[in-house]
Amino acid sequence: MKVGISLTSAYNVKDPRDGARWMIERAHAARAAGLDSLFIGDHHVTAYPYYQNTPMLGRLLAEWGTSPAGCLFLLPLWNPVLVAEQVGTLASIAEGRFIFQCGLGDDESQFNAMGADIKHRTSAFEESFMAVQRLLKGETVSGDRRFKFRDARVTLLPAEPVEYWIGASARPAIDRAARLGDGWIASPAITLEEARDQLAYYLERCSAHGRKPTAIAIRRDIYVGESEQDAEEIAKRVMDKGYRGFRRPALVIGSVDSVIKEFRSYADAGYTDVIVRHVTLDQTRALGSTARIAQVRQALGEA
Repeated sequence: MKVGISLTSAYNVKDPRDGARWMIERAHAARAAGLDSLFIGDHHVTAYPYYQNTPMLGRLLAEWGTSPAGCLFLLPLWNPVLVAEQVGTLASIAEGRFIFQCGLGDDESQFNAMGADIKHRTSAFEESFMAVQRLLKGETVSGDRRFKFRDARVTLLPAEPVEYWIGASARPAIDRAARLGDGWIASPAITLEEARDQLAYYLERCSAHGRKPTAIAIRRDIYVGESEQDAEEIAKRVMDKGYRGFRRPALVIGSVDSVIKEFRSYADAGYTDVIVRHVTLDQTRALGSTARIAQVRQALGEA
């Protein structure tokens, strides 16, 4: 099993340079830990400072190296030509393969602020996804449905093929991921039992569509503690604050040994990649946890 990282992009800071610096430090720590991939997310018009994906990833790639990297695009919120141009540029900066993560997005206020209609998000997603794929192959593309553009062409193309991972949790969305994507990303909010059930359905739909996935990933929000006591202290702190509405079994918080055990359960279930995000905003703890993930990754690689 491969272990990648999705960096937290939201920091409630007085000086906006602090949050950017922390993201850079976390990317550097992830590379030092030998993690297999680097990602950042996508969100808009937030109530808190949020570092946007394309400029931030461009800076983080300077810290990263040759392992795969990418970012999430909530496709119904973006003009597909702009997405393709941004990916073409980022893939040219990256020394390794670019992984394009994408999803539908939610939150009606976010859609309203971005001039998108949440009622049409499924059709907008499919239209954008197919347009981006064609544009990144160098084709000339027009759109006349959810997105209106004519004779668009991207000339700065990735040096190697982009890999497309689609995030999905509802059954119709999982089927769409199996039909369209190279890989699938399971939701960070689900438990291990739910992850097994969803994976079985995803593989069933891949077979039905005659496709073989290149990656089967799940995001886990984690903290690797110095000890079980350290980990439980963090677990209590984040759960008392109602961490993103997640249930405790969906989080992986424990010592190195307990995290190895939990991650092996996902590998045994059939997942090829686990993408971690730290539950703590404390920079010192997050960097320490990242360093300890190196031991987790090594143990999984030896299994």
